[in-house]
Amino acid sequence: MSDLPRKAVTRTAKLAALPLGFAGRTALGLGKRIGGRSAELIAAELQQRTAEQLFATLGQLKGGAMKLGQALSVFESALPEQIAGPYRAALTKLQEAAPPMPVKSVHAALAERLGEDWRDLFEEFEDQPAAAASIGQVHRAVWHDGRAVAVKVQYPGAGEALLSDLTQLGRFARLLGPLIPGMDIKPLISELRDRVSEELDYGLEARAQSAHAREFAGDPDVTVPAVVHQGEQVLVTEWMEGVPLSEVIAEGTQEQRDRAGQLLARFLFSGAARTGLLHADPHPGNFRLLTGDAPDGPPERWRLGVLDFGTVDRLPQGLPKEIGTALRMTLDGAAEEVHELLREEGFVKPGIELDPGAVLDYLLPIIEPAQVAEFTFTRGWMRAQATRIADPRSPAYQLARQLNLPPAYLLIHRVTTSTIGVLCQLGATVRLRDEMEAWVPGFAVADESQETPA
Repeated sequence: MSDLPRKAVTRTAKLAALPLGFAGRTALGLGKRIGGRSAELIAAELQQRTAEQLFATLGQLKGGAMKLGQALSVFESALPEQIAGPYRAALTKLQEAAPPMPVKSVHAALAERLGEDWRDLFEEFEDQPAAAASIGQVHRAVWHDGRAVAVKVQYPGAGEALLSDLTQLGRFARLLGPLIPGMDIKPLISELRDRVSEELDYGLEARAQSAHAREFAGDPDVTVPAVVHQGEQVLVTEWMEGVPLSEVIAEGTQEQRDRAGQLLARFLFSGAARTGLLHADPHPGNFRLLTGDAPDGPPERWRLGVLDFGTVDRLPQGLPKEIGTALRMTLDGAAEEVHELLREEGFVKPGIELDPGAVLDYLLPIIEPAQVAEFTFTRGWMRAQATRIADPRSPAYQLARQLNLPPAYLLIHRVTTSTIGVLCQLGATVRLRDEMEAWVPGFAVADESQETPA
């Protein structure tokens, strides 16, 4: 396996082949159908080949291509079940692994970034990566003080590759749209591109991870590894054992799924309230379940381990109070007040006239999980929401086209919808309302003496 492909012409050619491949397979399928093969068999074959090409291309290129694949993977639960299977296996692979960087390239990068005597920093260093992701890979090692550590090494040329990929992907985002019904992929690509510089800066990541590690030290539900050392394009953190969340999604018991889902929801809302930072990359590859002395149960004693703080949203006051207030008023049926708040916050642009009752009808199904004491997230529910918003004949589709997503809420929206996608993959029953009442400003029943938990 060669180094991360850096030549723009090489990467562009590989990415450009994706839509050509989609189109070619569609034409081939039409020919087979004319020849007498059933539409169902042909569709399944085309979907499998498309998934294989998608994974092969995005995984090999790493960079922005793989970053998009990881972002899309959490939305596979929105696909119709007969289509989801082939994509699910391919996209889920992107959450955990990618082809590794050659050993000689890893050593050269460490020598350049930590000094020629970099080996003196470690008692042991495993050349084979434990994990590989979009802009870097992780090696297991033992720090000079005996601590087991994870060494994150950025791919040479990762920044150039990220920008090149996302620019190219943006050009044919429309062709990727059918992969995830109800989702506009172009704004997702634009938002990922805007975050490139932050994700490449391991200094910013170290500070964000350290803030979480300090806040959650000793927490009974969430664990964040401490930062051990941070250098130029190298980040060393404490090693964390655990069951990958993707394994719980694939084969966990219902009790394990429910515990994982509850912890994921708790971290989504409590993290922002407690640290002023929102972990903004919630795909399953960034989470572990720490079983401690209960590897086979009871799951109630499991904790959630959180990795990768390369992308965060800075929210000094936690989630905006306007979000919680709008959600509470929606549940209370206050259509006029919800409409006015959305207009004040820029969700309804000046000159756009909407029926407040229609806005309420649009929002209520989406926030159904907060209406009840506990809610079971399912792929079927996610598909129903995606279909409702994606169907041009639906009133929800027509209203959604008139709403605006202000830049300040863009990352919050993506993180929330991504987390819900993972909860649907888990099929978890979660007490979401409890977490929102505890951690989302403005959501709890109005009480002037009540303060947001710190």
